[in-house]
Amino acid sequence: MAQSTSPLMNIMIRAAEKAGRNLTRDFGEVENLQVSRKGPADFVTAADKRAEEIIFEELKKARPDYSFLMEESGSVKGANEDHKWIIDPLDGTHNFMHGIPHWCVSIALETKGRIEAALIYDPIKEEIFRAERSNGAFVNGKRLRVSNRSDLESSTIAFGSAHIDAVKQQTFINELNTVSSVAPMVRRFGAAALDLSYVAAGRFDGYWERGIKPWDVAAGILILKEAGGFVTSIDDETNPVYSRQIVAGNQNIYNHLRKTLRETAKKAA
Repeated sequence: MAQSTSPLMNIMIRAAEKAGRNLTRDFGEVENLQVSRKGPADFVTAADKRAEEIIFEELKKARPDYSFLMEESGSVKGANEDHKWIIDPLDGTHNFMHGIPHWCVSIALETKGRIEAALIYDPIKEEIFRAERSNGAFVNGKRLRVSNRSDLESSTIAFGSAHIDAVKQQTFINELNTVSSVAPMVRRFGAAALDLSYVAAGRFDGYWERGIKPWDVAAGILILKEAGGFVTSIDDETNPVYSRQIVAGNQNIYNHLRKTLRETAKKAA
């Protein structure tokens, strides 16, 4: 059953769709840039910044006192610091840059340290993942639920690998080798926000990444939780939005995956 959207969510959807229209138009030009000697990187950076400006302007107009944390522009303090928009205008930049149609816009609203509303918009597939605290998670109006798979062997596990130093890279390699040995279907899709949305939708069963940023995961964390999923930091109990490390899944897969990752880290220590 479809569910109507709140005024707050309508504001977020409007901002994301406006930015998404510009990004989709720019995405259509990326293929032409592949043949140039300079390549598409500068063009994509400009597209990213334009999208962020659009989202900032739309949200600022609707909630002029709220603060912001954005990938490109960093922190912008408003008169009301209890409410903060956390924005990634283009999650999956490398996919976008190479003409791969797997990227999204991510917007979350944090109130007094808790994510209260979340939106992840995939313009190419025309999917809007959304959630508000205690009101469930939805994609295009249909309720989301995590999968019910209970063993790693039959599960599809997504992961991310950020640009990190040599020591942390070795940690990641150790984790990937260990997880792959017990969960053969391991995938990297290159867009953390969509990865978390796909876990919420039951398309993936689990996900982990180190070196992650708040704007990559803030919206996805609430959407996943509202779909019945579990998500924490890998190594400790800090807020996963800001911990720079994350493990997620349905209850069984989350427990198995976190245990596997923590045991792997202990062996390498």
